[in-house]
Amino acid sequence: MSHARPLDPPPAAGTLVLGISGGIAAGKSAAARALAGPDGWVLSADALAHEVLASPAVTAKVAAHFGQEALGPDGHPDRAALAAIVFRDPVKRELLEGWIHPAVRARISTLLESARAESVPVVVLDVPLLFENDAAHDLIARCDALVFVDAPAASREARARRDRSWAAGEVARREALQLPLGEKRAASHFQIQNDGDLDALHREAERVLDALRTPPAPPP
Repeated sequence: MSHARPLDPPPAAGTLVLGISGGIAAGKSAAARALAGPDGWVLSADALAHEVLASPAVTAKVAAHFGQEALGPDGHPDRAALAAIVFRDPVKRELLEGWIHPAVRARISTLLESARAESVPVVVLDVPLLFENDAAHDLIARCDALVFVDAPAASREARARRDRSWAAGEVARREALQLPLGEKRAASHFQIQNDGDLDALHREAERVLDALRTPPAPPP
């Protein structure tokens, strides 16, 4: 992957769209909320995917193709049970993603249009595999700037084990299947360090926003 495209001047008015990436368990969602601030929007692909998965249409498909064992006591798809099924069967995984991903992409596009119509100041796209899946969703071209969230590998490993109950080494195993972090970092316009507390993260976010709000110096 090449280095980041030249940074265009941010919109003088209207909606600033930021795309966020980083390592697994680097704190991308927390950074997205810090960048959006109280008046901005975070468009979380994971949250939207949960909504699509729980919809009546997808619930019916899950029951028909994967059986009642893929549903929870409430009759909605059980994400843990589904994950156990699809991650050992690539065909079933592709089937499930085919129901969910197009709907999520369409929802993101609709929400981006709504944000611009409502003059939302900042929209942050919190989309897993933003770079890896760009050929399918084409969201990078819709971003005014790309932000990479950085955190030490040991911190990310500890977060994943504490917050996600992942086994030791699982972060490294999954990242080996993705675009190298160095390439994502090089393709981003800004970096946010997330190796401190929440106040430090907000200061990092404000630094990025200040840089985007500062008009570029006129040519000599």
